[in-house]
Amino acid sequence: MTDSGIGTLVDSDLVGEVWTMAQPGTDPVLYGHVEIEPKGKFPARSLQTFRMTYTVGRFGLDDTGAIRIMQRAMGDGGALQTNDPTGHNYVTATTSSGVPLGVEYSRYGAMPRPRWKVLTIRVAGGFLREGDEIEIIFGDTSKGSPGLKLQSMVEPNFEFKVAADVCAVGHYTPIPNTPNINIVPGEAALWRAVLPSLRRPGETFQFGLKAEDNWGNPTDQAQGNFTFRANMAVKGLPDGVEYSLGERAVSFEGLSVDEPGTLRITVHDETGAEVAQSHPLVVQDGPHSGYWADLHGQSGESIGIGTSRDYFEFGRNMAFLDALSHQANDFQVNNAFWAYLNDLTASYHQDHRFLTFPGYEWSGNTAVGGDRNVFYRTEGRPIYRSSHALLVDRSDLDMDANDANLLFERLADEDCVVYAHVGGRYADIAFAHDGTKETAMEIHSAWGTFEWLLTDGFPLGHRSGVVCNSDGHKGRPGASYPGVSTFGAYGGLTCFLTDELTRDSFFDCLKRRHHYGTTGTRLHLDVTAGFAQPATLFDLDPNLFPDAGSQTVDKVMMGDIVQTTSDTATLAVRAVTQAPIERIEVRNGTEVVETLRGYTEADLGSRIRVLWSGAEYRGRGRDTNWKGKVSFGGARIRRFEKINAWNHERLFEQQDDNTIVFDAITTGNYGGFDAWLEVDQPGDLIIATNLGGMTMPLGDVGFEDCVMEAGGLERRITVFRLPDENPCREIEEKVEIPLAADRDNPLWICLNTEDGFQAWSSPIYVFK
Repeated sequence: MTDSGIGTLVDSDLVGEVWTMAQPGTDPVLYGHVEIEPKGKFPARSLQTFRMTYTVGRFGLDDTGAIRIMQRAMGDGGALQTNDPTGHNYVTATTSSGVPLGVEYSRYGAMPRPRWKVLTIRVAGGFLREGDEIEIIFGDTSKGSPGLKLQSMVEPNFEFKVAADVCAVGHYTPIPNTPNINIVPGEAALWRAVLPSLRRPGETFQFGLKAEDNWGNPTDQAQGNFTFRANMAVKGLPDGVEYSLGERAVSFEGLSVDEPGTLRITVHDETGAEVAQSHPLVVQDGPHSGYWADLHGQSGESIGIGTSRDYFEFGRNMAFLDALSHQANDFQVNNAFWAYLNDLTASYHQDHRFLTFPGYEWSGNTAVGGDRNVFYRTEGRPIYRSSHALLVDRSDLDMDANDANLLFERLADEDCVVYAHVGGRYADIAFAHDGTKETAMEIHSAWGTFEWLLTDGFPLGHRSGVVCNSDGHKGRPGASYPGVSTFGAYGGLTCFLTDELTRDSFFDCLKRRHHYGTTGTRLHLDVTAGFAQPATLFDLDPNLFPDAGSQTVDKVMMGDIVQTTSDTATLAVRAVTQAPIERIEVRNGTEVVETLRGYTEADLGSRIRVLWSGAEYRGRGRDTNWKGKVSFGGARIRRFEKINAWNHERLFEQQDDNTIVFDAITTGNYGGFDAWLEVDQPGDLIIATNLGGMTMPLGDVGFEDCVMEAGGLERRITVFRLPDENPCREIEEKVEIPLAADRDNPLWICLNTEDGFQAWSSPIYVFK
């Protein structure tokens, strides 16, 4: 049983952060000092009031001079405001000498990253002397404001970073002492029971248990006596656990199951009520086990939250990952942090227990190739940056790779693999792609869902695998909730199908594309293709490696590249999930060949699913805001359940007996709801949103999708009917797929579970 406490301060020497080089002087006493009250621990997303006092230093603070109070870009605390004294996040500022002040808040651009959110307090009609004070009240409740809303994620050292322009020249010098508070988890809202998805009989695994607060933070405020009920005999699993206050997660390692089957573990409290159900663990003989990883995220040394050490602690001990990598934006990675990060990955790496990979995010603009992730097999390798945009040290400027083609040239002799991904920038795989290194496309992260990043490569002849990661910035790799702002989706995970948990096996897996991705759940997925005639399986892509080895086979697995004389392939799909399966799309490229469901049209009931999905466009401002309502005519809603409604503060509720109103966001992913209606009540389904609407008789909503296109990038509303209850959590089917003779046939699947998660297999690339 393990537990991990988290709470160290980000070392400023490891942060790529540029302050003005010209300063009035070097002695810190010239600039004053800052204090904040109260200090201590404050629950995430709670309402608070803080009183900050800036005491003017020896230089004074000249007329039109200012101080700036800065917060990190990826925090999602309430936006400060000075106009509504009765509203949230109201801020006031006054001077001890009565000199008037101007107060202004900017969410973006007033200071360089990572401190984009800035409160500027400017002297406006006088000056301040040494010893004068400016008092700033965050969440000033004196005129009715409820207070300041803190961010939704835990941060042991949340900074109120202050810089001063004491000479009114426009250059801000950081005040040496930085006030900070400890943002801690809230009360337990739900329990999570975590299992891996695939092991062989007798092979060991771990079982993790944690409580999360309402915003996804593992909380130390949970306790209780719990019993475990497993549907199979598990060696080493205790009957239960006494979960004590102060724990943020517990895990049980060295467990094993001797017989084949599908293991599920439920967790019950002292009354016998079920509080959590694990993911399924398929135990079967075979060449592979399934290991779960989040290989893309970053911490407070760059644009994120918390320290990189806390990041690795969380991934290993609170997300129960098998593998993890840290991917900071390269233009913010100074040489001290690159050395530190390599030491850190080496210290956390442990074959057969927890893998780490040294690496970084090459963060070129989309015009020169866009975002790439670089993963090295071993520590001690160089960093080839896209630029030195936030780095003062120019000694290694000649090592930069200023576009993605140059990056691939630099990496030609390196033992590494590369992902393309979509973040603030998106990767342009038509501009640059080297299949010998770039083995996978990240098609889901906290930024959204981007199937197009993979499918754009099909007509270009690219043969890439599917990965999903969090690209998390909130210090929660492997369990990355989007919070209140910036991100619109829960972070993804990738399952690697390998013979063992080692760096070498993972690299082999990546080069063969033997992996699948999900939007954050863990499930078992097995996709193979069989052929009527013997086929040729290539060890490597023959288009890139003409001398690649090959073998004759009649069946291949996800990610394989195979040549056949057969006119068809038989795709065999087995999926075992935690939540019921809504559908599985079997695809050849972008064409849906067949849709698999665990129910028939005769099983449909009174449950109607309404989904909104898509994005504005491919770039940074892709967020789509949906505002609207759905009415069911005279049919009364018996109950409704939200889907992918991660932001609890957005409007999403039942308004009356037959109407649901919502204010939602999508970034290529989807959200929505299920509504169970009173049986045999006629009426019209009426959907009205800011992006269009649709009206149809409720009786016309059936097995097939009813779709309203809404412009943008694959933006639409989809409506269909489901069974009242769907018990199907396992599907095993075979589909015969005709093969085109003049191109690759990328055979892959997309799976949707009823709770809103998705999964994609890496395509099998079949050519004739």
